[in-house]
Amino acid sequence: THNLPPGLEYLNQQLDQIIIHQQVELLEAILGTETSSKYEIKNHLGQRVYFAVEENGCFDRKLCSPLRAFTIRIADNAGREVIRVIRPLRCSSCCFPCFLQELEVQSPPGTIAGYVVQNWDPFLPKFTIQNQSKEDVLKIIGPYTTCGCFEDVDFEVKALNEMTTIGKISKYWSGFVNNVFTNTANFGIQVPVDLDVRIKAVMIGACFLIDLMFFENSLDGL
Repeated sequence: THNLPPGLEYLNQQLDQIIIHQQVELLEAILGTETSSKYEIKNHLGQRVYFAVEENGCFDRKLCSPLRAFTIRIADNAGREVIRVIRPLRCSSCCFPCFLQELEVQSPPGTIAGYVVQNWDPFLPKFTIQNQSKEDVLKIIGPYTTCGCFEDVDFEVKALNEMTTIGKISKYWSGFVNNVFTNTANFGIQVPVDLDVRIKAVMIGACFLIDLMFFENSLDGL
């Protein structure tokens, strides 16, 4: 904890569960117009510890969603930016095993905390969590289908051998009205309490990537 990045103390306070709630914009809910995503990041008690805002152009949101490039700025309750998530425009198809998704997480902004790298697999969504030196730390493996009709969808966080499950990223089913009329998302991240705080920050970035890749309303880009 001696070299803890400023603002990450909330992730280091015996925190093993992180809740991410997407806020619904009134214009988007009424007109179906895609606006920049905004999120609240909460602890297991439901207390907001961070808020996040996606930055990109209207062109990206309309024509490239859900593959759009973005920068998500995560700030603490005092408005101080503590984490920055950067996603370039890349491919995500199992038919093209090159140029797949790669996400960079910085904390504090300008200092690399780690990466989320998509791995090619013909059947399952797979990702590798890397530290600031691009050394593999953890794996994330999703289910065969991510439709999540009437149930949560779990992406398992595993050790590098892919045998031991140590946590998960869950997309919570929000009910019929929420799923049909808005694309708001509620996620939960469960990780070991003693996981490196920088890797916890990278896991937040992985959650945003999973949301955009698998749960973004495909009609938004039309």
